[in-house]
Formats: sequence, C-alpha cells, structure tokens
Amino acid sequence: MKKLILLSAALCFTAAMNSQVNFSGTWKLNSSMSKLNSEWTMAPSEIIIDQKGNDLKVEKHSSWQGENFTINDKFTLDGKECINTGFQDTQKKSVAAWSEDKLSLTITSKLVMGDGGEMTIIEVYKMDNKNMSISAKASSSYGDMEETMVYDKQ
Repeated sequence: MKKLILLSAALCFTAAMNSQVNFSGTWKLNSSMSKLNSEWTMAPSEIIIDQKGNDLKVEKHSSWQGENFTINDKFTLDGKECINTGFQDTQKKSVAAWSEDKLSLTITSKLVMGDGGEMTIIEVYKMDNKNMSISAKASSSYGDMEETMVYDKQ
C-alpha cells in the first residue's frame, strides 16, 4: 500500500514538474507596472494568446503615429523555426523555447531591416502572480532597446 501511495505521489510530482504555463487569454497592458521606454515603446496595448498543445498564436494590437495595427504570429512550442510576416512584409524567423522548468517561454525572432541589416528580438514570457510579463530586448544597426511589459488578464 505504501509503495502505491509513493508511486502515485511521484507520478503527480513528475506531471506537475513537466507541465508548462498556459498563456492563453486576452491581456491588457498595465502601464503603471511596466518599465517602458519614454520615447518609443514596443509594447502592444492588447495581446490575445491562444495556446493549445504544440501551437501558440499571438495577436498583438498596437498603434504607431496614430495608426492602429495588428500583428498575428504563429509559433510551435517544439523549438522549430517558424516564419511569420515582419515589418513591411519582410519575413520574421522565430524560435520558441521553454525554460528548463517550463515556467517561461523565450521567443527569439530575426528579421531583415530596411538598411539590409538584421534585427534580433528576444521576448521572455512568464507569469508573475496573476499578471503576464514580457521582457523584450531588440538589437539592430539602429541600436538596442529593452523593456518589461506587464499585462492584466481580462
């Protein structure tokens, strides 16, 4: 009987350790909790995420110079490269990878810039209590940028 209880506990612990965070939902930017750049921000005002199995769909709603736009990306969660549309119809190549503890997801994207150079964007998604945070770093020939965006679930 003791062996059966220990085996059940071990299986539950293993399942809990192998489970990953599910970011699904509609998320609104919480500017007061975020650390955003004062001149220009990468932070979408709203993010809608649909995470099922190996698939992750991320819909970001943003605005630039008074114009609203939406970015739709699809990723696989198995570490394989995914190609989505980048700025001005360029290709954005991305890889999504879970942390070892499955509590954060890093999406690394590369896209060609107008000057022929390359931009690298690294976004780390994680849950912080009931909020989702995204630490984002962008690096290109135009310079480097870093922000932490915090979102409230709707």
